[in-house]
Amino acid sequence: MILSMTGYGKAVVAFKEKKIHVEVKSLNSKQLDLSTRIAPLYREKEMEIRQMISAALVRGKVDFSVWIEKDATAEAAPINAAMVESYYRQLKEIAEHTGIPEPVDWFYTLVRMPDITTRTEVEELSEEEWAVVRKAIGEALNALVEFRKQEGAALQRKFSEKIDNIDNLLKSIEPYEKQRVEKIRQRITEGLKSIPEVEYDKNRLEQELIYYIEKLDISEEKQRLANHLKYFRETMEDSDCQGKKLGFIAQEMGREINTTGSKSNQAEMQNIVVKMKDELEQIKEQVLNAL
Repeated sequence: MILSMTGYGKAVVAFKEKKIHVEVKSLNSKQLDLSTRIAPLYREKEMEIRQMISAALVRGKVDFSVWIEKDATAEAAPINAAMVESYYRQLKEIAEHTGIPEPVDWFYTLVRMPDITTRTEVEELSEEEWAVVRKAIGEALNALVEFRKQEGAALQRKFSEKIDNIDNLLKSIEPYEKQRVEKIRQRITEGLKSIPEVEYDKNRLEQELIYYIEKLDISEEKQRLANHLKYFRETMEDSDCQGKKLGFIAQEMGREINTTGSKSNQAEMQNIVVKMKDELEQIKEQVLNAL
């Protein structure tokens, strides 16, 4: 079964007055390339988070985010009543001693003074909250893995289509291959007949023809390519199918197709080889997205 490296997962959980958002997305990469944006409260757990992501996703360019959305009433900083009273007394005393008029709007004046609203408490991560966050991270990762499975199934259908196309093209070469051998024989024989003054040994000519035709024979290349196509199909069905392995098989397929093309001295055969190369190139492009 093929897994894609492309995926997206998200989870939202509630804890007391908070909403905790977890989002993770991945694209193709040769190794695990992980970028994280973690809310300050959870940064102490970054190594554990990275281990969870690495175990679940293995490979890919991964962007991970976890942030907190708080209730507006809980977010508001408290007013320091003692500080307000202190400012009020000081301003009253200054007004009495200097004769400066007292403010008309005391409330407006006082709330503009420094440190009236403060948030002094330091929030600590509890085991209860971390358990909730950890579960949300797991849900987001599971959602991404499920996304990868769906994308992988689409990749497998695409690969199967391209492999079938190459297989059909390979079979379509056979009639031209048989005609080619006979055409080579006729061309050489007719060429010799057109030069009446030249004498030649028919047995030696036959030997040279056999040698020449063997050099152009593509039977082994066809057999090896057919084996690679079969192996590619079998590998796709493996439970631990890896994109790298599919890429290696595709490279071997390319070698056989290229050799077939270099031995094909007939236009129809060369056209078929070009079509096979086109199908293989599309496989190579998509293999980069396979995990």
